[in-house]
Amino acid sequence: MMIMPSDKDYKLTKKIKKGERQMNPEFAGLADWIKNKYEVEILNIIYDFIDNREKRPRLTVIFEFHKDELKFRDSHVGNFHSDKQRIIGQKFDELVNNKTTGGSILRRLFDSQETKYTTTDIWVVFTSFEPIAKDEANSNVPESEVKKLKRELDNEDIWEISRAFSGTTFFLYSDKQVKDYENSDTRKLWTEKYFDILDKYNEFGYFKRDTYSINLDSKENFDTNYQSNWFYYYK
Repeated sequence: MMIMPSDKDYKLTKKIKKGERQMNPEFAGLADWIKNKYEVEILNIIYDFIDNREKRPRLTVIFEFHKDELKFRDSHVGNFHSDKQRIIGQKFDELVNNKTTGGSILRRLFDSQETKYTTTDIWVVFTSFEPIAKDEANSNVPESEVKKLKRELDNEDIWEISRAFSGTTFFLYSDKQVKDYENSDTRKLWTEKYFDILDKYNEFGYFKRDTYSINLDSKENFDTNYQSNWFYYYK
């Protein structure tokens, strides 16, 4: 599964996105079928086994965009749609193992015995490349450039500029300051300035200038509700 930029599945899919590798050609038919049926963009499909004693097979469908992944979930972090898991699992079995739903009893029996991929109780999961690529882009911004930006802005109301995953938060000192800056031109300026830095590392262009915005929060909130602890804050 892809969770962070260091995961091997992400690194492989990144090479496919860059044209340096190709998806397993045996899975191309399934990718095309899913693309046409659900109107989504697929970068990669990975078949492996869950690391347990039962060796349950797993099929990971990697969409390019997060909006496509959401078509297969109940919400941003919700459960997968079980009906789509089942349908795609069955189609995978049919395509890669050359299964047939028709034909003679003898042919169907032969199909059930001679299979290249184990598909019994296969777990189909869905993820997307875009969010992790955004995380990687933001994390690649050197801390020295963030500190330089803070110095250049030269605003005594800024306590800290903190980054986590794909988000960047400008911390002010008080909750009142957060409200004061919420819809201000100053916040727009900060957003523009940070995007100018971020865009140098925006390899695939997933961050868009016209929709990007920094977050605002306060040291007051950080100290009062998170015990001044970054682990608790980003947990």
